[in-house]
Amino acid sequence: MQIRRLTEADENVVRELWEEFEREVPEPPHRGEPTFAKEWDEIRELMRSGLVLLAADDQGPTGFAIAKLEEPAICYLDTVYVRPRARRHGVAKALLSEVAAWGAEHGAQTITLEVLATNVDARAVYDRLGFEEESRILFAPLAAVAERVAALPRGASFGSIHVQTDDADAVARAVSQYVPRLPGGSAGSVVLGPRNGWTAVHDELCDREPAMLRRLALELSDRMGAVVLLLGVEEGQVARYVLFERGSIVDEYLSVPEYHGPLPPGDVIALGANPTVAARLTGATPGRVREVARTAVSAAELPPAEELLGELASVLGVEGAELTYAGAREQPGAIVLDR
Repeated sequence: MQIRRLTEADENVVRELWEEFEREVPEPPHRGEPTFAKEWDEIRELMRSGLVLLAADDQGPTGFAIAKLEEPAICYLDTVYVRPRARRHGVAKALLSEVAAWGAEHGAQTITLEVLATNVDARAVYDRLGFEEESRILFAPLAAVAERVAALPRGASFGSIHVQTDDADAVARAVSQYVPRLPGGSAGSVVLGPRNGWTAVHDELCDREPAMLRRLALELSDRMGAVVLLLGVEEGQVARYVLFERGSIVDEYLSVPEYHGPLPPGDVIALGANPTVAARLTGATPGRVREVARTAVSAAELPPAEELLGELASVLGVEGAELTYAGAREQPGAIVLDR
């Protein structure tokens, strides 16, 4: 058996081996139809920057191996293939031995590879050689995933309204006047405070309906001529704050701006918080608002929504934002408005 480096003159040999490999272990359909032309371009590049080996015996080529270096100190085994007629004769072992020696020579500490789940024989070989599973690459039809995601139960929503006043009784009167007008019917409301110059409002309907929370916050700001801060978690996934001043929205933040659907670029930016406005109305430090009110394209890229809500409340100087309506009812000094 001979093992040597591949050359440009071996193109036809490699094509023959590659086509055998593709017939035996075809790529999953979702990856598209592979072409040798593209493969050969990559192999030619790795002849210069990596390692491409060809094994042969008295009857001709028996297999090939492709490897390259990755940071930090990793030898990546891209491909190793042995023809059926030459298997169990030490060809794969010899190719892997050459790859390992080349990797060590170039400072590699680890060798990694990917193997299709359907390639049972290769997986058995790698298991015997001591390879361990590091990760899994999963696939599914996009339409099917979208359908199943839409069918998943949503997480819980809850929120609170914080009015910049020490007059809790006035807030309670305003809540008593406006909550009965909200569609959907509320079992009751709770007024807490004042704490740190803010009086909090929790409502049973507004906990489960973020749109009603927003509507009540707007009406309280308009009625009382006050700064009002809405803080909430929506569907257990995203955190939101809205600042109102005299009945107008002056700043808004949503941790995943397009969580509820695509938006024009300007609207996405508008949901990124304005630290200057938030600082003016709440006394927060602009830098801390900017640091905490971060956004992402998905909830998975951020801390859990409830954790993010707690950070926002701390920066904006309010307490009790983590409470639901049920939890607020149990707080000392709560003004409970049952209906």
